[in-house]
Amino acid sequence: MTVAAIVVAGGQGVRFGGSKQFAPLRDDSVSAMSVRHARSVAPLVVLVVPEDYAGDGEGADVVVTGGATRAASVRAGLAQCPHADIIVVHDAARPLASPALFAAVVAAVRDGADAAVPGLAITDTVKRVTRRDSATVVESTVPRDDLVTVQTPQAFRHNVLAKAHARASDATDDAALVEALGARVVVIAGELDNIKITQPGDLERAAALQGSGQ
Repeated sequence: MTVAAIVVAGGQGVRFGGSKQFAPLRDDSVSAMSVRHARSVAPLVVLVVPEDYAGDGEGADVVVTGGATRAASVRAGLAQCPHADIIVVHDAARPLASPALFAAVVAAVRDGADAAVPGLAITDTVKRVTRRDSATVVESTVPRDDLVTVQTPQAFRHNVLAKAHARASDATDDAALVEALGARVVVIAGELDNIKITQPGDLERAAALQGSGQ
């Protein structure tokens, strides 16, 4: 089964204060590192960028401009991968996702899943809250045994992902669109170091993690 990867780097980085996905990270940019790790499983890597992108492609094979939403950006990348059997979607802002993690989600789809996502068990107590007057108050404690936080890369059967995007316009991740079809999404073990670059301090943390073993 052939594999293509879509690295989504189309955001504006509002919370970061700029284009976090193109910030330097040691000898690479954040996106270039994500592209390199995606290439470990995919002969074709598509990078989805914002309209004002003026870089050199970060090592990707194809560079396309994204849309107004994350899902629209993924669809722009998907259009460049018509012949792949498996599509891997990865957020460029997660540059420390290891090649082994990419291989694991692809293997799960090859083994029969419609989609595979990396997940981490929640160790903190989770509270449901609401705003009341000027305060945030607890409504209830949420059982966490069957909850996980989800990362990228995420892998999909091409036909399932294409069908999911054709039926829905947007979601926080592609797995949510596939779940809506009733497709089988399996969870594999995520990685603690697979952090998402959101705030400027996250870049420093990623550099430290990279230096300690990435």
